[in-house]
Amino acid sequence: MQVKRFFAADMRTAMKLVRDELGADASIIGNRRVAGGVELTAALDYQIPAAPARQPNPALEAELRQTQAKIASAQAELVSRAQGDAGKDRQLLGAPPSMPAAILAAALQQPQAAPAAVSDQRALDAMRFELHGLRELIEVQLGSIAWGQLQNRRPQQANLWRRLQRMGLSAELAKALLERVANVAEPRQAWRMLLAHLAHAIKTPKQEPMDEGGVIALVGPAGMGKTTTLAKLAARYVLKYGAQHIALVSLDSYRIGAQEQLKTLGRILDVPVTLVDPGQSLTQALAPLARKRVVLIDTAGLPGNDPALRMQLETLASRGVNAKNYLVMAATSQSQVLKAAYHSYKQCGLSGCILTKADEATSLGEVLGLAISQRLPVAYLTDGPRIPDDLHVPRSHQLVSRAVGLQATQDPSEDTMAEMFAGLYQQPARRAS
Repeated sequence: MQVKRFFAADMRTAMKLVRDELGADASIIGNRRVAGGVELTAALDYQIPAAPARQPNPALEAELRQTQAKIASAQAELVSRAQGDAGKDRQLLGAPPSMPAAILAAALQQPQAAPAAVSDQRALDAMRFELHGLRELIEVQLGSIAWGQLQNRRPQQANLWRRLQRMGLSAELAKALLERVANVAEPRQAWRMLLAHLAHAIKTPKQEPMDEGGVIALVGPAGMGKTTTLAKLAARYVLKYGAQHIALVSLDSYRIGAQEQLKTLGRILDVPVTLVDPGQSLTQALAPLARKRVVLIDTAGLPGNDPALRMQLETLASRGVNAKNYLVMAATSQSQVLKAAYHSYKQCGLSGCILTKADEATSLGEVLGLAISQRLPVAYLTDGPRIPDDLHVPRSHQLVSRAVGLQATQDPSEDTMAEMFAGLYQQPARRAS
C-alpha cells in the first residue's frame, strides 16, 4: 500500500493533487486543518488480492469509525444548543434537569464555567471544520460520479455541457439552459435552441440610455474603464446632438490625474466639466446643470471596504440626485472579481451594466453570466480604444454570437467538468447552511 500526504489551500485543490498523483482509485483516509490550508492523507493499494473477497482496510475502517463518532457528537452538540439557553447551560455545567433556575443562574456566574465553555466552543469549531472538509470531499466525489454517468447515459448532453464550459458560463446557468433543451434529440437543433434561450436571457434596454437623457453615473472598481467609457459616451452624444446639451461631472478626486483627464476631454468636446470634492454636496453641484439634457458622472473606483465608497454610493442613491447608475465591468475580469464588484455597488441601485474591454477578453461567459443572474440590462459594449467608434449599443443575439466566437478551442479537462458538477452540489448546501 502506498500512503502519502498532500497539502493545499483548500479541499478541492488537495483532491486534484491526489487524483493527479495517485489516480482515481486512491482512498482518502484522513483530513485535517493545518497552517495555510488542509492536509489530506491518501492511500493506494497496488496489490491484487488473492482471495475473491476484498480484505478490509483497518486504517480506513478506524478512520471511518472515528469520523462517524465525531459526526454523531457534533450533531448531538448542535441539537443540545438549539434547545434553549437553559438547556445549554445545564449541559455545560453538568446540572440535573431538576436543578432550580435560580441555583443554575448562580452557578453560571462562577468563573469556572468560562473555561468549560471555551473548551467546548473550540471542540465544536474543530468538528465543524472536519464536517466541512468531509462535505467538500463528498461534493467532489459526487461531481465526478455525476459527470461520468452523464457521459455514459447522455453523451449529447455531456457534449453541450463541454461547449458551454468552453464559453465560460457558470454551472448554474448551464444547467438551466440544458434543462430547456433536454428533450431535443438532434444535436444541431439542440445547440441552436440553447443559444436562442441564452440570447433571450440577456436583457438590453429598449431605448439607448443617452437618448433618454437625465443624470447617468458610471460606477465600478478601479481599472474597469469608467473614464474611457464616459469619454466615448460624451463624444457619441456630441456628434449626434451637439455640445450645448451635455455636461460632465467628476467625483474622482482620489486617482492622480483623473480630474485633469476629464477637464481635457471637456476642452476637446467644448463641454462644461464640474469637479466635486469629497464632502461637497453633489445635489448642489448638479443644480446649475438642471437645464442640460444629459449629465455624465465619473465616479471613483474605491475598494469595497472603503468608507468613502459607502458615502459615494449613498449620494448617488439619494432622491436629490436621481441618477441612473450603470456598473462598468471589464470582460477581462475573473468571475469572482465581477461578483465582488456587483455586491459592492448594488446598494446605489443599478439600472444596468456596461461591458468594456471586449477586444482584450478571451471569454464573455463570465460577464454575461453575471448580467443574466442579476438581471442587469447590458446598455453598452466597448471593444477598443477609439473614441467614440469602439462604443456600441449591443443586441442580445450579437452578444451570444460574440461569446461563441470567443469560446476556448479545446474541450475542458475531465477534472474541470467534475469540479463544475461538484459546484452544483455545493451551491444548495451553502444556501441551506
